[in-house]
Amino acid sequence: MRTITAAFFLLFFVNGIDAQSRDTRLRITPLTGAFYIFTTFNPYKGALVPANGMYLVTNDGVVMFDTPWDTTQFQPLLDSIKNRHNKNVVMCIATHFHEDRTGGLQYYAQKGIKTYTTVRTDELSKEKGMKRAEFLIQKDTVFRIGQYSFQTYFPGPGHAPDNIVVWFDKEKILYGGCLIKSANDSDLGYLGDADVKKYATTIRNVQEKCKKPKYVIPGHGNWTNTKSLDHTLQMAQQLAPKN
Repeated sequence: MRTITAAFFLLFFVNGIDAQSRDTRLRITPLTGAFYIFTTFNPYKGALVPANGMYLVTNDGVVMFDTPWDTTQFQPLLDSIKNRHNKNVVMCIATHFHEDRTGGLQYYAQKGIKTYTTVRTDELSKEKGMKRAEFLIQKDTVFRIGQYSFQTYFPGPGHAPDNIVVWFDKEKILYGGCLIKSANDSDLGYLGDADVKKYATTIRNVQEKCKKPKYVIPGHGNWTNTKSLDHTLQMAQQLAPKN
C-alpha cells in the first residue's frame, strides 16, 4: 500500500511540475463570455516578455487574433483550445507584421486554418521576411462568424505602419494589439517601426471609433484596466516632437 501511495504521489508531483512548466509558456485566461486571452513569452532585452493574443469561440469554430510569440506554443495552443471547447480554430487574423503577431501564420495555414492580414501588413511581411497570410484584407472589414461580428479597423500608423485593431461593437471589446500599451507600462515599448508624429492622432482615432469599451486588450502586459487607451495617448503625446 505504501509503495502504491508513494508511486501515486510521485506521479502527481511530476505531473504537477509539468503542468506548471506548461503554464509558464502558455497561459489561457477567460475574458468574458466566449472570449479568451492567450499569453506566451519570449526573451527581450534580457527578460521574458509576455505577449497577448485573443480567441473567440463561435458556433462555427474558433477565431484567433494574432499568433503566439513563442514558436513552441503554436500547436499547444490549438490542442488547448480543442480540449477546452471541443472546437477547431478556423480563422486567424494578425494585427501587424511583427513576429509576435504573424509568427504562426504559415504554421496555421498548413493546418487548414484561414489566415488573414491587411494588404499593407502583407507588403511589410514580404519586405521584412516575416510569415505571410493566405488571405488579404483590402480595407476596414466587418466579419461575421457564427453568432458574432467584429470589425477590423486601421486607425493610422503608430506602433507600426500597418497596425490594426479589432472592435466588437456589441460586446464593447477592443482588441488593440501592440498599438495599445498596458496602463502599467511606463513607455511605448519598441519604436523601431513607429510613427512618433502620428501616434497620438492614431490613438484618438481609435477612441472616436471604439466608444466606451468595457475591455481593452493590449499586445503586452495587463488588460484589466480600460484606462490603457488614455494612458497610451498620454505617452504618445509626450513622444511627439514639439513644434
